[in-house]
Amino acid sequence: MLRQVAVGIATQFGNDCEVVVHDLSKDIDSSIVAIENGHVSGRSVGDGASSVVLEQMEHLDSQPQDHYSYLTRTPDGKILKSSTMYIRNHRGKVGAILAINLDISKLLMVEDAIKPFISTQEQAPSEPEKIVNVKDLLDDLIEQSTALVGKPVALMTKDDKVRAIQFLNQNGAFLVTKAGDKIAKYFSISKYTLYSYIDNKQEAKSHD
Repeated sequence: MLRQVAVGIATQFGNDCEVVVHDLSKDIDSSIVAIENGHVSGRSVGDGASSVVLEQMEHLDSQPQDHYSYLTRTPDGKILKSSTMYIRNHRGKVGAILAINLDISKLLMVEDAIKPFISTQEQAPSEPEKIVNVKDLLDDLIEQSTALVGKPVALMTKDDKVRAIQFLNQNGAFLVTKAGDKIAKYFSISKYTLYSYIDNKQEAKSHD
């Protein structure tokens, strides 16, 4: 049904409108089961999830609200007007996501051209979110964890590494296939040590 809806929406709004169906029962790095006009973001069937889907996979027990008409940005600079809808089964559990990404880059150029004639007050543009492939997202999260600590891995103490790894855990990094191997290698620790850092922190929280 969602595939049929995706075709209908994409046909209605043309080649600049990407429509994506994510199946959350699949691995996060291959959650796309249907996509129309995939050239908009450069993705295809079998590709991984965006950060929006990754966040949903991290919070499967939550009740996310549909998110309409927000800005996203592709790695090659396209500005998209996006909407994300969470599709629930008969038990109320989210099983799929329908995402619409409309490339409005050309329209923004037109807006910039006519703004001096119609504007009465300058408005600072908001920084759009970025659509990234799940493999790139893991790299981004690792970079963010290092920036959070404020020092390179070679200079990190055990507490620094625990803090960085907790950041990764809280932001869904370990949902990515084989993320543990990559993160352990990055922080120069064993996988046993990696997961002990997570378990120790969780135990500390349980006693707070």
